[in-house]
Amino acid sequence: MHSAHFDGSFAGWRQAARRLLQQGIPAAQVIWCEQDAGSDLFADLDDAAQPQGANDRIRVPRQLLELLENAARYRCAERWSLLYRVLWRVCQGERSAMLAGDPDGSELHRRLKAVRREAHHLHAFLRFQPCPAADGPDFVAWHEPAHDILASASEHFAQRMGQHSWLIATPRDGVYWDGRRLRHERHCPGQWRQWAQAPEDAGQQLWLAYYGSTFNPARLNREVLERSMPVRFWKNLPEGPLIPQLMSQARAGAQRHGQAQAVTRHAGKTIRGGSAASGNAAPDLPRSPPD
Repeated sequence: MHSAHFDGSFAGWRQAARRLLQQGIPAAQVIWCEQDAGSDLFADLDDAAQPQGANDRIRVPRQLLELLENAARYRCAERWSLLYRVLWRVCQGERSAMLAGDPDGSELHRRLKAVRREAHHLHAFLRFQPCPAADGPDFVAWHEPAHDILASASEHFAQRMGQHSWLIATPRDGVYWDGRRLRHERHCPGQWRQWAQAPEDAGQQLWLAYYGSTFNPARLNREVLERSMPVRFWKNLPEGPLIPQLMSQARAGAQRHGQAQAVTRHAGKTIRGGSAASGNAAPDLPRSPPD
């Protein structure tokens, strides 16, 4: 077995994978080991072991490199092993390894789909708030993604926030936009985390009042709600703590009125009966006097 040590980045993996391919080492004989940059990443890859006449230039389809780079953002124990297995097979002439109909290709595309969905979650469920520090950016946000999508997906906000400075901190990495350039740190600085986890937003109560008043329990479907807005994101959303309470009110009977409990306390009446409720019944009109 060969232990391939690299710095945990896709660029480091690609460099190590190139050396393994040049040495003709199949995927089944490689153990991938992430380690800190600065150490001897390829100490146990013997250049002398490279076969005579081996081609230093490894040709890989550009489409495959894009697929591998995107799939490398998926976090799992076998993250790098699958990538090298697909790469090895394609370099051996098995181009079907990168297709969804192949067992390895199917797993590759499943990871790609999960990465795309996690990027969508970042765009949908991130909440910027004003930074409390005078020397900090204009806005800060804390997010806990399941995969390493921050560096690639945060360009979305750079195109929409104009010249406002902002940062997004996560338990792993962080990004900082200064209005001109996006800076990505693989290890989120402690100062960034402090800013992102202690924001000050005087307008948050107004937002919570708006969210609670527009919540329509008549349309509540818990399964659909949790599928479109996973529960793991609720704790980092300003409106997150309100959702269980609003759902509880809906289960307690607010659905019968189609409005939140706070709204139903106002004067009005409930229309009963199927045809009347649906609006199909004709209104009562005054009768004409008899001839």
